[in-house]
Amino acid sequence: MGIYTKLPEDLKEVDIVIAGGGSAGCIVAGRLAAADPGLSILLIEWGRNNYNDPKVVNPIFFLHHLVPANKTAHFYQANRSSQLADREPVVPAGGTLGGGSSINFMMYTRAQRADFDSWNTPGWSADEILPYLKKIETYHGPGNPSVHGYDGPVQVSDGGFCCKRSTEGLLQAARALGYPEITDLQDLDSSNGWERWLRTVSPEGKRQDTAHTYIHPLLQDGKHPNLHVLVEHKVIRVLFDPNKRARGVEFCRNPEFIPVTPLAATTEPSTETIAVRKLVVISSGSCASPAVLERSGIGSPEVLNRAGIPVISDLPGVGHDYQDHNLNESSYRTSLEPDETADDIFNGRVSPEDAVANKHPMLGWNTIDVAAKYRPTDEEAAQLGPEFAEAWERDFRDKPNRPMMLTGLRSGLLSTNSSVPEGQYAAMVNYTAYPYSRGRIHITSASPFAPLDFSVGFFTDNHDIDIKKLLWAYKKAREIIRRTEFYRGEVASTHPKFPSGSAAACIELPLSTSHDTSSVKDIVYTEKDDKAIEQFLRENTHTTWHSLGTNKMAPRQEMGVVDKDLNVYGVSGLKVVDLSIAPQNVGGNTNNTAMVIGEKGAEIIARELGLQFSMEGRLVSN
Repeated sequence: MGIYTKLPEDLKEVDIVIAGGGSAGCIVAGRLAAADPGLSILLIEWGRNNYNDPKVVNPIFFLHHLVPANKTAHFYQANRSSQLADREPVVPAGGTLGGGSSINFMMYTRAQRADFDSWNTPGWSADEILPYLKKIETYHGPGNPSVHGYDGPVQVSDGGFCCKRSTEGLLQAARALGYPEITDLQDLDSSNGWERWLRTVSPEGKRQDTAHTYIHPLLQDGKHPNLHVLVEHKVIRVLFDPNKRARGVEFCRNPEFIPVTPLAATTEPSTETIAVRKLVVISSGSCASPAVLERSGIGSPEVLNRAGIPVISDLPGVGHDYQDHNLNESSYRTSLEPDETADDIFNGRVSPEDAVANKHPMLGWNTIDVAAKYRPTDEEAAQLGPEFAEAWERDFRDKPNRPMMLTGLRSGLLSTNSSVPEGQYAAMVNYTAYPYSRGRIHITSASPFAPLDFSVGFFTDNHDIDIKKLLWAYKKAREIIRRTEFYRGEVASTHPKFPSGSAAACIELPLSTSHDTSSVKDIVYTEKDDKAIEQFLRENTHTTWHSLGTNKMAPRQEMGVVDKDLNVYGVSGLKVVDLSIAPQNVGGNTNNTAMVIGEKGAEIIARELGLQFSMEGRLVSN
């Protein structure tokens, strides 16, 4: 099998190097290898091989990847932010083969039609992207068959487990507040409702990451000897000839996987190079791809000069316009039963080892059975102030395809607070679809291990529109769950600290009595309550692991980094194929968008190489 932790001595040159084995990079490698088994491809991944890792393939363990000591994620430390109550945010990203698709929450969420159209790039409109969206998937859900795929590598299903009681209760409560159940919110056109959410999980309950679906089958079938995967190594920079054509890459061992010795603790790993005949593809993700480009001499001269790197291509858009959906959640006490939430697994009462050994029925569950893409009413938008109303009028009111918020019900409590008693809990998780705030991410040195100048930029927009979006979402999500029959009050430590005597104060209802949803009235919030919510948001809003936009596909004069065919401006033989190329944000979890960028990027490369490239979904070779 062509997967290594040390490059074979006789492998000195390949046709294509792909720097990054994440959601998009695995697709590019798999599709090109299937199109031409004679094409020599080297995929270099910073993290470990993920093959059959129980905590990867079993969806219920998705939260284990966010533990700092875990080796399947990489954690980017951002600068201290006054807008976030002087916190230093941390943004996790995929740190194993398969990247984000191996560690994410597996929510099958497509972008909206308006999102792709807003990219304003030939070849990338929603109608042009739909065939690639269909090519990804084997869809097991409801909806219009003409907009889904049924022969792709990635299975999309309910995973074989869901909690009917919480699903039905939440959908009924949402309907009571004017939000309908929508059969398929992923058809590119539907919005403003709730859905019985599907996942990138097979009907048998296995995670559908792009390594297991696009790479491992080719590595094991004996028909693709020229597909090579090097794990536990980091691409440092791209090497260019005098004509600014990419001719190779420099890389090194990931020090996390080097045995600890006194010498290893004080020196950086030695570097290696490999020559490239045809193309280098950067696919390291929105946090790492800008750094690879900058270390290669591509970026803002100011950044490069400060790091002591000669300028090869003056592209100030590199690392600019960092975006991420802003996430905030609050938890609630429920009358659900132990077999209806993941609390026992989340909090260690059932160990991962025992869950696997005993074939626990929740192994294929991501705990999110129902979620929404939705918006406020015109009246609610007006109540958030004149600046918010102006933004609503300009960007949302007459664009019903654009949700303002995504919200999901997660069945289980994430808390280390020992004062919270054992029980069954649920959380309402809100994340902003199109934040106005922007950040940045740049190198500070030529060393690949130096700290980054990273600002997430959350809540830096004019007039605090982004924070008002989450304020609305907190109130709306709370009103919805208060109208479910299983609601039994709030977990106070996960909610704002409301003033004494406030009508918004957290409550506890007896678990043993029924909850009369017909008598529930909307909470009336005061100005002081809103201040408490705002402070709570500043102290508790985090990444949604949806980083994008740092090498955007746009004209060079508009801070663009790549053109419509993903070529990096000012050089040749170099493309970027990952979420960093997204020029505008999307109204959904971003992994599906990363995958479609991988599919589209692979087709562009195949076309340029003159390869036969089927638009059918299954992976086949000539």
